[in-house]
Amino acid sequence: MDFSGISYLLEGSERHRSAFSLLLSLDVFGVFHSFEPILVGTFPINIDIESSDLDIICSFDNAEDFKQKLIDSFGSFSGFEIRETMKHSGYSVIANFFVADFEIEIFGQKTPSKEQYAYKHMLIEHALLQKMGEEFRQEIIALKKQGFKTEPAFAKVLGLKGDPYEALLALDHELCLLK
Repeated sequence: MDFSGISYLLEGSERHRSAFSLLLSLDVFGVFHSFEPILVGTFPINIDIESSDLDIICSFDNAEDFKQKLIDSFGSFSGFEIRETMKHSGYSVIANFFVADFEIEIFGQKTPSKEQYAYKHMLIEHALLQKMGEEFRQEIIALKKQGFKTEPAFAKVLGLKGDPYEALLALDHELCLLK
């Protein structure tokens, strides 16, 4: 599965097609092209629920340029907020805002997009969903509807111990899911 674009959303549910149209109309992937944007999370792997947001990861060289691009592009949208934090692989800039029926989160780090945890987790989760089948997918969705975040839901169904985010990465090493 090629997650570098978003055309696969057209093959999904009505909500997926709406997400595609919204992202296209906002030109997120055009405006942020130089920041290597990738849609990650639940939508690409078809485990989204009604409250799922559209998560877009990016890679920046200069955090101030990235923040300014976020403000210039989306600062006028409902609920726009931008914050800075330390995440797994370092300093991160995160913007959230609402458009139509969707919350959008744009996340940036200096780490190349395809090396960020969110992308790696999504690939591992996708491989597991392909391997384990529809019943497994429905178990994950049911837990998400109960309030579980994605990685903890996978960890619970799989019986993984410890930090669910690290456990999924370790599972990849054990099972060679991404090879």
